[in-house]
Amino acid sequence: MYQPSFTITNKIVRNIGAIDAAKEVIEHAPLLPYWEKKFQEEALLRTTHYGTHIEGNELSITQVQKIIDGERVVARERDVQEVINYRKIIESMAEDTTETIDEDFILKLHKTVVHGVLDEALAGAYRKKEVVIRNSITGDISFRPPKSIEVPWQMKDLLLFIAGEKEMHPVLKAGVVHYEFVRIHPFLDGNGRVGRALSTYVLFKEGYDIRQFFSLEEHFDRDPVAYYTALQSVQENKGDLTQWVTYFSEVMAAELVKIKTQIDSISIDSKLKQKLGGPVMLSERQIKVIEYIHKVGYFENKMFSSTFPMVSEDTVLRELQDLVKKGILKKQGKTKGVKYVMAQ
Repeated sequence: MYQPSFTITNKIVRNIGAIDAAKEVIEHAPLLPYWEKKFQEEALLRTTHYGTHIEGNELSITQVQKIIDGERVVARERDVQEVINYRKIIESMAEDTTETIDEDFILKLHKTVVHGVLDEALAGAYRKKEVVIRNSITGDISFRPPKSIEVPWQMKDLLLFIAGEKEMHPVLKAGVVHYEFVRIHPFLDGNGRVGRALSTYVLFKEGYDIRQFFSLEEHFDRDPVAYYTALQSVQENKGDLTQWVTYFSEVMAAELVKIKTQIDSISIDSKLKQKLGGPVMLSERQIKVIEYIHKVGYFENKMFSSTFPMVSEDTVLRELQDLVKKGILKKQGKTKGVKYVMAQ
């Protein structure tokens, strides 16, 4: 079985601490269905866009959103197909985390990722040729993956590691899987996408799906130099993964802390949290009402149309009644003269 080599540094410990603290908040935040869906949809969009963009896909994030929504875009056919394929992979992994990570799973993953992009005879099949990885700027060879004859047994070793490693922290395990898959480079094309998807699935299966709110791909693509430098550091350090694992855990910590901050910003203020026994998640309209009351002092029926011009009065009333039920607002007056103010 494959045995990775790295040192647990103070920085890695801090990253893992930040990850687990943010995970606790995110997983226990009582989100309304609107926000749950919104966070998941945004994560899917970011993962699909940045996960293909880092490989040279030229579509904008707006175009990717249109494809996800089922709309047609005028673009290179290969780019569109790559986005469709990667979205399908991410959605299927999120829906079912019970699949065993074995060779059949890996080959199926690859077949989906390169569908309509790579020759069907090469889809879902380990490479039979030798390949080299070149620097996209200088053209110099930056890495030589194992010979094709070594791919099957090295993949077998990696799969044994995934199945057998039970003690390693899930984030570190996912980082190791990410690197080792990319190093083996088992396919002629699509290795980056499959490797990143595989490491995400490892996180999901190890209990770190974190409501499927996160996207590591965005961080990789935002600073590709840092991403590839961290990957190449393993070879430069004679197989030691410390620098890579540090980077991977740092990226995940940054992503989860960002999501935690977003969730905190949706929550009502700390006094109300304490009064109600924990965070209460509000819809965008409810947040707008509370902000209005903080500014003006109250909210009343005649303000409905100007504050929410495209929303029915019944919908606004339901939002207000929910805030009253939660103990956040209280009603003053009767019938059309009713006002809503902050509960004391």
